[in-house]
Amino acid sequence: MTQADNDFSDFIIFVDESGDHSLTSISAEFPLFALAFCILRKTDYATEVAPALDSLKFDTFGHDLAVLHSRDIRKQQGDFAVLRDAARRAKFLSGMSAVIAEAPFTLCVTAIDKIRHKERYRNPYNPYHLSLQYCLERTYRFLIAQEQRGKRTHIIAESRGKAEDKDLELQFRRILDENEGWDHHFELRFASKSCNSIGLQLADLAAYPVARHVLEPEQANRAFDIVEKKLMTDGMVGMSRATRPSHRVKGYEGIGLKIFP
Repeated sequence: MTQADNDFSDFIIFVDESGDHSLTSISAEFPLFALAFCILRKTDYATEVAPALDSLKFDTFGHDLAVLHSRDIRKQQGDFAVLRDAARRAKFLSGMSAVIAEAPFTLCVTAIDKIRHKERYRNPYNPYHLSLQYCLERTYRFLIAQEQRGKRTHIIAESRGKAEDKDLELQFRRILDENEGWDHHFELRFASKSCNSIGLQLADLAAYPVARHVLEPEQANRAFDIVEKKLMTDGMVGMSRATRPSHRVKGYEGIGLKIFP
């Protein structure tokens, strides 16, 4: 086996966002953009996570073609119209919570308050591009701590259209160019929603409750209580308690969850 045959990382990363990154039209109800990196060890993904979510689909719909999307679940539309039945909805939500709670993955989220971002900066940076940079920085440190130096990690993002994908890829390359040594650690790939990627669906299900928590931190949020335990901590990126900022209350603040500005 050649080095080229054996340079793949043990991990794979799925990316999803909550909210939109537009700074020209900001929703008063949801003025936030959040980007989530869902990091999984490939063996865990193939043997535990994907089979568990597929089983949930079979139990709920009788097939595995339904694409788990947090908005569709909340609106009970499309395949999720079956959740209008209270008993089926309760069983599905309980099952989904159990699967996510038991799934071994690490979550890295950047949340940008778009109103404050525009108020603070004369020429505010694109929220998606800024979030991508922050998530890549912390994910790189996580992978190095996991002894993945020199190995290639695939980042799977949902395709948003030809122009949008091209723009994101350019920003991705720019970030790698500005960080010497990162280029051989990351490879960006796009996947359409129709490909029914379990990893992208998991990232979607994890992103929304974090965004909702950032918007309304005092409101009860059972979904966040579950994914909070998945957020990347300072120990995961090799940061000791002695070196972490004194103002941090929880180990994931500024690491697994970065709120900006």
